[in-house]
Amino acid sequence: MKIMQRKPTHPGQILKEDYLEPLGVSITELSKVLGISRKTLSKIINERGSVTPEMALKLSRAFDTSPEFWINLQRNYDLWVAANKSKDWEKISPLVEPLAYHNA
Repeated sequence: MKIMQRKPTHPGQILKEDYLEPLGVSITELSKVLGISRKTLSKIINERGSVTPEMALKLSRAFDTSPEFWINLQRNYDLWVAANKSKDWEKISPLVEPLAYHNA
């Protein structure tokens, strides 16, 4: 299993730098559009909260993106954090041979 070396960008940073700032939209304005509290949105933007599937749907609608875009950003970030927070998972031995050996 190959883990990305560089920490992926949190979706909150993408939201802030690539969407809110260029559009001149405030956290308060976007929270109203999304129908969520300012606190919830602020947590995501400040990298203390996660983009849930429901939030991904809302963001995709607001910014004409796909929900998969937001979910994948969050997934990549979460996997990197989990892989680097603890190395216990590296101690597990595979139960099966890699597929490449089965197809040879």
